Amino acid sequence: MGGLPAPPELSGRLLTIGLVASWYSSNIGVLLLNKYLLSNYGFRYPIFLTMCHMTACSLLSYVAIAWLRVVPMQAVRSRIQLLKISALSLVFCGSVVSGNVSLRYLPVSFNQAVGATTPFFTAVFAYLMTVKREAWITYFTLIPVVTGVIIASGGEPSFHLFGFIMCIGATAARALKSVLQGILLSSEGEKLNSMNLLLYMAPIAVILLLPATLFMEENVVGITLTLAREDIRIIWYLLFNSALAYFVNLTNFLVTKHTSALTLQVLGNAKGAVAVVVSILIFKNPVSVTGMLGYAMTVLGVILYSEAKKRNK
Repeated sequence: MGGLPAPPELSGRLLTIGLVASWYSSNIGVLLLNKYLLSNYGFRYPIFLTMCHMTACSLLSYVAIAWLRVVPMQAVRSRIQLLKISALSLVFCGSVVSGNVSLRYLPVSFNQAVGATTPFFTAVFAYLMTVKREAWITYFTLIPVVTGVIIASGGEPSFHLFGFIMCIGATAARALKSVLQGILLSSEGEKLNSMNLLLYMAPIAVILLLPATLFMEENVVGITLTLAREDIRIIWYLLFNSALAYFVNLTNFLVTKHTSALTLQVLGNAKGAVAVVVSILIFKNPVSVTGMLGYAMTVLGVILYSEAKKRNK
């Protein structure tokens, strides 16, 4: 056969499959490693961990955009735009920190079930903050989304109230960020692609998280260094985990670019389910039939919601 080049459709398809696989593995990898560090390993500093992630995102975003030219650099044009990005960054920090705090107390499987209710919060914030109204059938599909989580909560053997509240907070903040982003950066001159937005949001997040970690997680740097003397792996875990956190954003951007929004939504729903299965296999946390049924109901609701939104566009 010799070295015949692959036809463009095949190489394009292989690229997409490779990107999706990278997106899944980085996404699920970060989730499981966060859980391992915060819960099993005993590194109880979610704010510091988030700050490590944001530091890596700042540095790697700069390398990817300024040096590797993955995407063209977009400039921030005004002080107002910078303030808007800072507001988004604050909500983003709140979402990531709360999510990491919840992982200390909740199994990944339940964390993902609660996370699946993002469309419910997005619909609520969009309803409250914009004049955009969906068709009533779209709101109707949110009933199973919420009911599923209520059922899953009742059937969760490792339920922890504070962890649950943090997880709900993280999910709501994630939805709030997406709605705010649509409002704040909607004018043509202010639109930023997700890579450039991360380039500006991540350093602001580090500035916001630094006083928080120093104030709320006393002597965290000293403790981490002491831990490192006893077990150098902690440094590698943190470095690898932080780099992965950036790759989640990079692969998410590239998958979005190479597939349609719908494919992304389907893949996103499936990713949660894959994360649940993998985490149960690794951490062997107890699961109940009720919990799994509740989670399945939520995912079904999310799929119906996506369908209803698409039909009523």
